[in-house]
Amino acid sequence: MKTAVLTDSTAYIPRDVRKANHIHMVPLNVIFGHESYQEEIDISSEDFYDMVKEGGELPKTSQPSIGSMTKKLEELAAEYDAVIAIHLSSGISGTYQAMVTAGEMVEEIDVYVYDSEISCLMQGFYALEAAELANNGATPDQIIPRLDEMKQTMNAYFMVDDLSHLQRGGRLNGAQAFIGSLLQVKPVLHFVNTKIVPFEKIRTRKKAIKRIMSLFEESVQEGGQYKACLIHANQHNEAKELKEELESRFDHVDIELSYFGPVIGTHLGEGAIGLGWYRKS
Repeated sequence: MKTAVLTDSTAYIPRDVRKANHIHMVPLNVIFGHESYQEEIDISSEDFYDMVKEGGELPKTSQPSIGSMTKKLEELAAEYDAVIAIHLSSGISGTYQAMVTAGEMVEEIDVYVYDSEISCLMQGFYALEAAELANNGATPDQIIPRLDEMKQTMNAYFMVDDLSHLQRGGRLNGAQAFIGSLLQVKPVLHFVNTKIVPFEKIRTRKKAIKRIMSLFEESVQEGGQYKACLIHANQHNEAKELKEELESRFDHVDIELSYFGPVIGTHLGEGAIGLGWYRKS
């Protein structure tokens, strides 16, 4: 059996890395006024934040159409027997469910849809792991248990400068009772049961980032080898400095630098910082 690996643009895996690992991608969209752009194809992260500054407000987003998904699956069916489609959390987007529907419509290929229950490069880590296994001949029945194993140690925490974007887009859950007070602080957020919820209320940006770093430190002290990523929304220098600080302290952790691209950036706003990790061995 020949197995393809498919993800969506919110995994933010660089194009050359996708190509080298034979990872296929379907893009989500960002919409400025009447203009729609396919993420990672028509618009880069840098262009997105420049356009937001020029326009003064964040755009809207939309998931891939079922038609575009069925077309992609039909293309893959010409070369592959099966596909593992790894998507951003079903609690913040309908992309996962749309692929389930598309998979039922295309009979020429076996479609295994996997809910990462997260997003950004943490979602990408699942796709990269699946691709390594698939490229070495593993079947979906062998790959999916490994993804489930990764999920057991997958952690990600992030903070935003302005919670109103998440509130407006309906992506912030479990906080409606005290949203007013949350808007005055810099809470640490995380995913629980596919949804974004507050983890801890913090007063300042500096303290929120320090708290995220401490959560990371507590987790990786258990030993073993870890994979991590620092993710930023147009805060490259700050994220790079944090990455270098962690690398100097934790030589058993492989840390990558990534970004909140247009779709996720629309809901977090500029200035967001995140840190995610999982145990490799």
